Amino acid sequence: MEETARSAEHDADRPAEDVTDAQTPGFRLAYVPGVTPSKWVRTWIDRVPGVRLEALAVPASQVEALLHDGGADVAILRRPVRSEGLSHIAMYTEVPVVVVPRDHVFAALESDEALTAADLADEVVLHPLDDVLGWASSAAASGADDAATPVLPGKPALERPATTADAIELVAAGIGLLVVPQSLARLHHRKDLTYRTLDGGPEAPVALGWVTEEKSDLVEEFIGIVRGRTANSSRGVAGPTPPTSEASRKADGRSPSGGGKAAQATKGARTASAARSGAKQAPKGGKKSGKSVAKRLGKSQSMKGRKKGR
Repeated sequence: MEETARSAEHDADRPAEDVTDAQTPGFRLAYVPGVTPSKWVRTWIDRVPGVRLEALAVPASQVEALLHDGGADVAILRRPVRSEGLSHIAMYTEVPVVVVPRDHVFAALESDEALTAADLADEVVLHPLDDVLGWASSAAASGADDAATPVLPGKPALERPATTADAIELVAAGIGLLVVPQSLARLHHRKDLTYRTLDGGPEAPVALGWVTEEKSDLVEEFIGIVRGRTANSSRGVAGPTPPTSEASRKADGRSPSGGGKAAQATKGARTASAARSGAKQAPKGGKKSGKSVAKRLGKSQSMKGRKKGR
């Protein structure tokens, strides 16, 4: 298995040996394409400076085997985790997007407008062999009993591309469209391509995994970093930070000057301000619309003309 050691602190552009001058043995973090582990690597370097961290970029299809073989201590991977003997915790979930050429009619949508599966009905949608969204092809779905498996929208291509990178090249050539997690669309960014959110498509959950029976103190430390655990509450190898003067006063039963009433007054002011403003926030994600893309753009004839010209 080909493994590329990289430094996530510098966007995986420098060798892992440059992450820190700490002593070996190190700690190995594998991550799948699209994941950017820089934030957690920087926290590790600050919190555990005595242990060198190696970041390994690994294909999604090989990362679970790498953990079992001892090639990595932990891995940021995509769910579901299929191998037995691996534990994992959820980290975040990505939305699916449709990658299209910049001259495609879908590109005329606003960046916050979402497409639907119905919008893709007349489009060729590519299905690479390394797909991570778990699509079922239309033919396979017709005889399947698992209603939870999402069916690939649109028309199938004559052949499935070997990789997502190959599929991106086909999209740029005008062969079809591609649905991937947003991070993969950004990873394979090209000036002649863009993407729009796919409303109702399968989400792409990301998790931190490790071998269940090999949960060392270092593994526990990285789990704490991912979960946002502070150094003071760490269960791993990093020791607690020295108490501040304020913390010392609290430990002795002393509170800062005017702390009690001032804190209550501030809290009351914030509550009143939130009540006056209504505390309303705009919903996340792309805009939803009951209208088709053609009706939203008023370009149904343009879409037909483009398809005839292909």
